[in-house]
Amino acid sequence: MTGGLEKITSQTREKDSAHWSRSVKVIAEILATQLPAAILFPHERDWNGTHIGTHHLVMDALKELPATFECHVFETEFWGQMSDPNLMVECTAQDLGDLMAALSFHVGEVKRNPYHVTVPAWMMDNVRRAEVVGGQGSAAPDFMFATNYRLRKWAQGRFNNVFSGGKFLSKSQNPASLLT
Repeated sequence: MTGGLEKITSQTREKDSAHWSRSVKVIAEILATQLPAAILFPHERDWNGTHIGTHHLVMDALKELPATFECHVFETEFWGQMSDPNLMVECTAQDLGDLMAALSFHVGEVKRNPYHVTVPAWMMDNVRRAEVVGGQGSAAPDFMFATNYRLRKWAQGRFNNVFSGGKFLSKSQNPASLLT
């Protein structure tokens, strides 16, 4: 590895076990040292090869940790939607503008695919999917932009549900309430 974790894909996991094992060890050591209350990483079907690889890398690292290790896990979606998100988090218009500006600096990426300008539509579509998060027949939240997550807790070497059903987190709510 030169300067960081490279070649984090399912293909590397399958075909280069030595490289993969070293990468897993790096992540496991970070988690064991930092003891985060929460981690975020892409869900297992996020389409992009590096996103899927990152999912498997973090999962393999979690499995290497002692059963006493616990943290909340927020699985993210970007390229591919989850079929089972259980948390919708409001994004304010100000934060959305800042995100669009930040994404615009990925010059090579947005030159071939200007996805930074479609982020508002994506976040609006996430709100449209309120029933996927909250259950069929549930009312939509009263915000316009959001990101969807799957929130679970890693404890005793496996995932555990944090709550039943889905939740909507608005800007007025304290996100720490999710970690109790």
